[in-house]
Amino acid sequence: MHILVINSGSSSVKFSIFNSEPESEPDAVLDGEVSGIGTAQASLAVRWGSISPPVPVQVDAKTSLEAIHLVLDEVSKPSTPPLDAIGYRVVHPGPKLNRHQRITDTVLADLEAAVVFAPLHDPDAIRLIREAMRRFPDISHYACFDTVFHETMPEVATTYAIPTRFAAQGVRRYGFHGLSCESVVRQLDAADIRPERVVIAHLGSGCSVTALRDGKSIDTTMGLTPTGGIVMGTRPGDLDPGLILYLLREADATVDSVEQMLNHEAGIKALFGVNDMRKLREAVAAGDERAKLAAEVFTSSVRRAIGGMAALHGLDALVFTGGIGEHDAVSREAIASGLWRSQPMVDATLNAAHGSGVRSISCESSAIPVYVVPAQEDLMIAVHVTQMAASNPK
Repeated sequence: MHILVINSGSSSVKFSIFNSEPESEPDAVLDGEVSGIGTAQASLAVRWGSISPPVPVQVDAKTSLEAIHLVLDEVSKPSTPPLDAIGYRVVHPGPKLNRHQRITDTVLADLEAAVVFAPLHDPDAIRLIREAMRRFPDISHYACFDTVFHETMPEVATTYAIPTRFAAQGVRRYGFHGLSCESVVRQLDAADIRPERVVIAHLGSGCSVTALRDGKSIDTTMGLTPTGGIVMGTRPGDLDPGLILYLLREADATVDSVEQMLNHEAGIKALFGVNDMRKLREAVAAGDERAKLAAEVFTSSVRRAIGGMAALHGLDALVFTGGIGEHDAVSREAIASGLWRSQPMVDATLNAAHGSGVRSISCESSAIPVYVVPAQEDLMIAVHVTQMAASNPK
């Protein structure tokens, strides 16, 4: 079967077509991205198989809906294999949906109700799903949630110390980046690497740290929403709740303006001016004090989270994944340096080398193995869609 996977973000829509069979690994035959949504630099790039990607073509994509029209037009071309199913990455399913699902009217209603938990993420995803279902009404559509992997967390890790009436409304720690973490576990297992206690640092525009035991999530830094935890590109991570009250009471802020600030104007962007780790590292190297502070705040936030997970749950292996985790050797070195009992963990040559798949960057003297593993969220969605289609065909 041919599965279209759609992974939408705040300023981009990534898409892939996988050729998949129940007993084999899904194989990507096409992948592409509409990036720069809402800007004059919006572009569309498409790659077939392992062929080098073409030069991005400038497109008109002022909104996410216009972007999805471009994607659906692209995958409807005669040269594209006919689709059998579509799988979507959905950030927050709310309290009712705790497993990946074939999308029905009931599931859509539950997703609509969950918008209150992720008002800046879920509305676009729902619009995208509805448009794709309108364009492809005769195939099955599936939602895969970033929270499902964390359903194995114990109650002590999901409970907030607030009145229990809120828990009854679904207020708890859900955790995110679950598809990424699941893909890491899957790749480590395929490489015959099976440590009992693993900490995964997913570092990208969004960042989180997750503790695993025997491949299952037992703790993670993100909570009710993807805003909390460690410092991110445009999100602040954990804050004193009193700060939010101060902003609302004393700074003439509204709920909407605070929500906008916490999701789009905080984090590295607030400290450095732009959300771009490459530019940040260049500015640090050039002696920019503002950039240096931003980098140190980010590094300290991640180190504190990893150290806390290791102290609480133990540590047999550390994994870096996500865009920064996979490609920024400087961040990896800064985070790992002296993290474990003031001992070196990362080999400078291995850390600086480029590679693919699962790769070790540990130095020989490190008591804790350190790995770089690519995040394969789209592949995990294709795997789940294949499994759901086989067990519950339309």
